[in-house]
Amino acid sequence: MSLLDVQDLRVEFETPDGMVTAVNSLNFALSEGETLGIVGESGSGKSQTAFALMGLLAKNGHTSGKALFNGKDILQLSNTELNKIRAEQIAMIFQDPMTSLNPYMKVGKQLAEVLILHKGMDKKSARAESIRMLEAVHIPEAHKRIDMYPHEFSGGMRQRVMIAMALLCRPKLLIADEPTTALDVTVQAQILTLLNELKQEFNTSIIMITHDLGVVAGLCDKVLVMYAGRTMEYGAVNDVFYQPTHPYTKGLLASIPDLVADQAELPTIPGNPPNLLNLPQGCPFQDRCGYVFDRCKQAAPDLITFDGYRQRACHLEKETLQQKKTEQLSSKQKGFEHNGLNQEAMA
Repeated sequence: MSLLDVQDLRVEFETPDGMVTAVNSLNFALSEGETLGIVGESGSGKSQTAFALMGLLAKNGHTSGKALFNGKDILQLSNTELNKIRAEQIAMIFQDPMTSLNPYMKVGKQLAEVLILHKGMDKKSARAESIRMLEAVHIPEAHKRIDMYPHEFSGGMRQRVMIAMALLCRPKLLIADEPTTALDVTVQAQILTLLNELKQEFNTSIIMITHDLGVVAGLCDKVLVMYAGRTMEYGAVNDVFYQPTHPYTKGLLASIPDLVADQAELPTIPGNPPNLLNLPQGCPFQDRCGYVFDRCKQAAPDLITFDGYRQRACHLEKETLQQKKTEQLSSKQKGFEHNGLNQEAMA
């Protein structure tokens, strides 16, 4: 049985201009110790998926469908019941640690509060456990730094504090919402290495939300490609990266800078994501797709399963897309290997 099984998840928001569907009929499953990467452009529904699972949607947000965590539908739980699961079984690392940490409280007090509230520890035991977790995320002189304020830490160190806080209760599922976005490349690599180590040590399942496909290549087992709130493609990382079958996935991969090939111009996906208040009839990617034909404009493609559990939502057949692979994509694959962004290099 999967640790998390999301079925037909839908997230909608009531706005003065009408109903906005941020997540539309999303399906995925996650086993213990597995990492899922969710990728896509801004506005594709990645973060709202995480907020829905955590019960942290804005007041005008509504969810439907199922999210079975250990067989229990967490979308149907009350706030009181959710509070027993949050932090203790499901934890989240937010995008900006500076706004997630209380600037008026020392780091140690913020960490200890989690253990006192969820584990019933006394202050002395909670402080000792907090120091051990800071050491686990490689913060030097943790016994001294625990009495510092968040602004006294660098950006990378603050993110490590957030990871330590999320792991204090040894959750079974960790949701990381773009945890490396505001960090430089060196610190980003350190954080990814740390997440890999913690995943192996605690057997924690991870949902990694990111714009960076290199992060997915280095950390994740599966990848879910989202666009306009829908699943475009879903499967094992190596399958999706080396044999993409959806035009949007191909566009994302082609737009990664290649340090090997001699490129005069960086390829991009033309156009902009659609307005969620006024989605086009048919496929939401039709206006930006180089393979579009009449059927794409008439009906939205169904999400079909092929090659075991791989999925895609596209009217084109898999064979058609494979025949139209470009030399540019082959060059991109070599670039992943050259830059050490495959799973073996990041292990």
